[in-house]
Amino acid sequence: MRILIKDFSSHIGQEIEVSGWLYNKRSSGPIAFLELRDGSGWTQAVAIKNELASEIWNEIERATQESSVIIAGAVSAHPKKPDVYELHLKNFSIVNLSPDYPIAKKEHGPDFLMDNRHLWLRSKKQWAILRLRDAVMTAIAEYLHQQNFIRVDSPIFTPNACEGTTTLFPVPYFDLGTAYLSQSGQLYIEAAIASVGRCYDFGPVFRAEKSKTKRHLTEFWMMDAEAAFVEHEENLRIQEGLVRHIIRYCLEHCAEEFAALERNTENLKKADSDFTRYTYDQAIAKLRELGSDIKYGEDLGNDDEVLLTKDSVVPVFIEKWPKNIKSFYMKRDSANTELVLNDDLIATEGGGELIGGSQREDDFDLLLERIKKEGLNADDYQWYLDLRRYGSVPHSGFGIGLERTVRWLAGAEHIRECIPFPRTIGRLKP
Repeated sequence: MRILIKDFSSHIGQEIEVSGWLYNKRSSGPIAFLELRDGSGWTQAVAIKNELASEIWNEIERATQESSVIIAGAVSAHPKKPDVYELHLKNFSIVNLSPDYPIAKKEHGPDFLMDNRHLWLRSKKQWAILRLRDAVMTAIAEYLHQQNFIRVDSPIFTPNACEGTTTLFPVPYFDLGTAYLSQSGQLYIEAAIASVGRCYDFGPVFRAEKSKTKRHLTEFWMMDAEAAFVEHEENLRIQEGLVRHIIRYCLEHCAEEFAALERNTENLKKADSDFTRYTYDQAIAKLRELGSDIKYGEDLGNDDEVLLTKDSVVPVFIEKWPKNIKSFYMKRDSANTELVLNDDLIATEGGGELIGGSQREDDFDLLLERIKKEGLNADDYQWYLDLRRYGSVPHSGFGIGLERTVRWLAGAEHIRECIPFPRTIGRLKP
């Protein structure tokens, strides 16, 4: 009976078969310890020479790191580690021998590992991050459906910018001229809310920013959500609820992954409490008190975000920013029209910005004014303006970066580890 490693606990004392890859092998005279993974988990198989036919022992000795194998044996609980199970090996066969595997059991530089990203994914840490990434995506979908959102996909090819014209990847598009790779699906799912009320999209987006920080990729995954008849305060509540749901879901489902990453999950548990909230004005004042030289009207840099959250156990909202440094579609604050009803959510432990959101401008004339002031071509946005011509309603939305969220949860040093095959300004392969 062939089973998955993750199901060993249900088969204690039974003889089973498992297929996978040989991650590591240690031998102590007549005993060999084989570390095996099958995608669902990791286990140790114990082989005792005098209990096996000579041809089986010879195959064990011949097997090399990352050889694909099929192992049979009896499942048993680890004698010293609770909830850990191993295999008492009775049969062993090689599916494909792996000679001279390039990633050895030693330190390698990041460039070497990135050049071999297709193989580096097999390491335990990368395995854990990939599975954590999947859990985050599952948690996002679960929460949004609980909040009556449905998924509505947006196009990757777009005729114009969402966040500005300086960070676009142009693409020749048949006889129609130049298209661009999407920066965000927001404008399109704003159209869909008049059909379904609340919706989200989830997919890759592209920014042609020449940034070399630990938090930037040129291709990354974003979940954008929009909701009709939701205003600023409710938008913040939905965002906070989402992040706290992600934390709880991952803590419940990813214990083995967090252990592999050596992540301090106590910090994540503490983050599942009411989030702190500052206005932009309050954030600037606090940063100056803490020694930052930031000036009013400037965006927060990475150092500012770290400084603002260094003593906080929960993520921090910064709301109501100056309209001149935010996007054209954000609604002005009626209490101060120099500000917009928006927010950035900054994670703890140097996680940086996870979410950007705002109430959207629902007034046709004000939106057109902002489009023109930004120097955008109003003709390109006629379809977007139509949403304000025909049945406009108060509405709000936000976007959460998948890789940034995974980086924070995993405690990863660099965002390039949080996507299977990263694309940066200096990397297009593999």
